[in-house]
Amino acid sequence: SSWHFGLIRLVDSLKRPSAMAEHAKLGVRLNRICCIGAGYVGGPTMATIALKCPQLEVVIVDMNEDRIKRWNSDELPIYEPGLTEVVKACRGKNLFFSTDVKKGIEEADIIFASVNTPTKTQGVGKGRAADLRFIESVGRTIAQYANRSKIVIEKSTVPIKTAEAIARVLSANEAAAGGSKNFWILSNPEFLAEGTAMKDLDAPDRVLIGGQDQDAIQVLADVYANWVPRDRILTTNLWSSELSKLVANAMLAQRVSSINSISRLCERTGADVKEVARAIGTDSRIGPKFLNASVGFGGSCFQKDILNLVYICQ
Repeated sequence: SSWHFGLIRLVDSLKRPSAMAEHAKLGVRLNRICCIGAGYVGGPTMATIALKCPQLEVVIVDMNEDRIKRWNSDELPIYEPGLTEVVKACRGKNLFFSTDVKKGIEEADIIFASVNTPTKTQGVGKGRAADLRFIESVGRTIAQYANRSKIVIEKSTVPIKTAEAIARVLSANEAAAGGSKNFWILSNPEFLAEGTAMKDLDAPDRVLIGGQDQDAIQVLADVYANWVPRDRILTTNLWSSELSKLVANAMLAQRVSSINSISRLCERTGADVKEVARAIGTDSRIGPKFLNASVGFGGSCFQKDILNLVYICQ
């Protein structure tokens, strides 16, 4: 019947992200999120937000056509246990993957920047400093296509004061264009471990949000509060948030390095490093994690972030 058909359409419209939600003070639309960068961090993070926040539309944009094709296929470009199931549950409903960066920026006022920040291979700081070309390029792209005020969120691991560089790029472009748009920069570092990224996103130890505007911080905190308890959402100033990610990785790498050093002593003295690690790991002040002795520490981030931290200190 037409009544029944009308009811179905009404229910469908309620399920779809509301086009009207707008922040009373900041004037940003709250119904859509865009993430620039469809990599190891952007993909799983946005897929989780889409799953936990069905009222939001989440669009991940990337200029790499092959990568976007794979996100839209059955063979995702990255593997994480549980990721495929989440993407398949949300894709085409409130999770979309696109190469149309311009449209993504125009249609969303909450924009995540989740691009690579490798170690510089040339120039000042070569071999230690973070290469910020990609994150600065995102800033220029947002400035180019922004049609209204935006909240811009650093998701990449970046050195302290990167937000300042992004803010400079955005404000300089805005001034040159003679516009009056506002850009609020937030830092929201990821704390994901390979192999457990989806679990880390589903039940994080903490979500860290740094910023200078409490209203903008609250917008992002409200997104996470859909599934993360409020007492696990930590808010700080911008610089504390940026630095905390580097310090966390340095501390974890330090634990691995320490137990590796002790393993050499164990070999000389007849002690068993696994037994020593278990004995000290039961101390609640120390804890058992990151105490497996090996040849070094693995992963892409520890070395990169430590070199970066050393460079900043010097």
